[in-house]
Amino acid sequence: MDNKKEREREELHKTIWKIADELRGAVDGWDFKQYVLELLFYRFISENIENYINNNQIKAGQKNFKYRDLPDEEAEYGREEIVKEKGFFILPSELFCNVRKKAKLNPNLNITIHNVFENIEASSKGTASEKDVKGLFDDFDVKGNKLGNTVDEKNEKLIKMLDAIGDLKLGNYSDNTIDAFGDAYEFLMTMYASNAGKSGGEFFTPQEVGELLAKIVIMDKKEVNKVYDPCCGSGGLLLKFAKILGKENIKNGFYGQEINITTYNLARINMFLHDINYNDFDISRGDTLTQPMHWDDEPFDAIVSNPPYSIHWAGKSDPTLINDERFAPAGILAPESKADLAFTMHMLSWLSPIGTAAIVQFPGVLYRSGAEQKIRKYMVDNNFVDTVIQLPSDLFFGTSIATCILVLKKSKKTSDILFIDASDQFVRNTNKNKLSFENIEWIIKKIKNRKSENDEPVVVVSNEEVGKNDYNLSVNTYLKDPEEDKEKINIKEVNKNLEEIVKEEIEIRKMLNNIIQELEG
Repeated sequence: MDNKKEREREELHKTIWKIADELRGAVDGWDFKQYVLELLFYRFISENIENYINNNQIKAGQKNFKYRDLPDEEAEYGREEIVKEKGFFILPSELFCNVRKKAKLNPNLNITIHNVFENIEASSKGTASEKDVKGLFDDFDVKGNKLGNTVDEKNEKLIKMLDAIGDLKLGNYSDNTIDAFGDAYEFLMTMYASNAGKSGGEFFTPQEVGELLAKIVIMDKKEVNKVYDPCCGSGGLLLKFAKILGKENIKNGFYGQEINITTYNLARINMFLHDINYNDFDISRGDTLTQPMHWDDEPFDAIVSNPPYSIHWAGKSDPTLINDERFAPAGILAPESKADLAFTMHMLSWLSPIGTAAIVQFPGVLYRSGAEQKIRKYMVDNNFVDTVIQLPSDLFFGTSIATCILVLKKSKKTSDILFIDASDQFVRNTNKNKLSFENIEWIIKKIKNRKSENDEPVVVVSNEEVGKNDYNLSVNTYLKDPEEDKEKINIKEVNKNLEEIVKEEIEIRKMLNNIIQELEG
């Protein structure tokens, strides 16, 4: 890894932490994150649009052109063309740098910023980018009392934030170091997710887990058609593809759906922060299970997701869902109290014949009986389950549970499943476990090799054998701890003990029956 880039990133993280440390307190940490992120976003789009216009004018021969110094009236002439290219428009007087410059002398700073954000959103109204820009600044509340009870208190905090965000060394767009914006965003999300417990962790997947999911799907590919996440949260999993392959190698864009309004806004902001043009992403809001928004875009070659664990959904209470083409093939719906496999069936349905889906799963879905067992039977019997990976515990914010990754494919060459126990593949990072580069590469290597290894926790099991095990997909069913095996070598002894237990159980039941008969008599 580039040492210079790592040093720059470390410096950036220190500065962000300093801002957070100085400015939060009066504002709740999780709410404060929203202000910092949206001001960061405001600075990014201001510089992005300014650089775009400056470069065009310089190419046209105006060597000393600076958009920030142009009168608003003159800038209006380019509005239509800029909206068409960038998806929005910002007047020179409303650029981050100019608002910041006049902030200390502006008694109505909170209203000015509110109006600027409204104008940016309004600039896309009635155009192709309206859906992608609408509501992006909804969480930046300058009228409520989160920033203070008086206008002066609010303005004081806004000035501090504008200065802090403005002083961040994010490089010049033309220097190709703009990813610092993305890094700053991800660091803020990580920082607040780890401090906010479930409220932060429920929609933020650690970067290393995201990298593993993307690498599983990409393998040796140099490009992918389009990527999809039906529970996209803040969009981090989708953007891992851009980081690994380069955004130009995601040929037909980034697709995601998110039910939560705040995270839906964050996902779209995240796309812009990583310089993904509005034409190249489609993030929609709604309940993926009952209101899927991308019917016209499926199937997808690359699907990654960390769906919410064991949430309630309509299930059989909605009689239309059993006939939904996403769920009907299994002949049964996921339980109403556990939607995990409903998300899985949705992704499987929208996976292309040549595609790969890598899904973080709550461990219970791999072994529970009832409807979930029948859904697993459908997936195994149709040879859709490619790999199951046991992850280490304590990787995710808000939970210490050891999750798994389920890898699905529709065009497998063999009728078997690869099981990998990666529960020991982690490094301890402060108060959480973390996947290192070496841990990720170890897992990828095992997937590529796809063979049982006596000295490693990796085994290939036939679909037939999985069927005999009641379609249990839990890794430890097929990869037992050697210490456990030592205790179970004497099968005769075990059977003898079981016989004794069964005899005792029969005797107890007889006694209970006698007691019940006496009571009834």
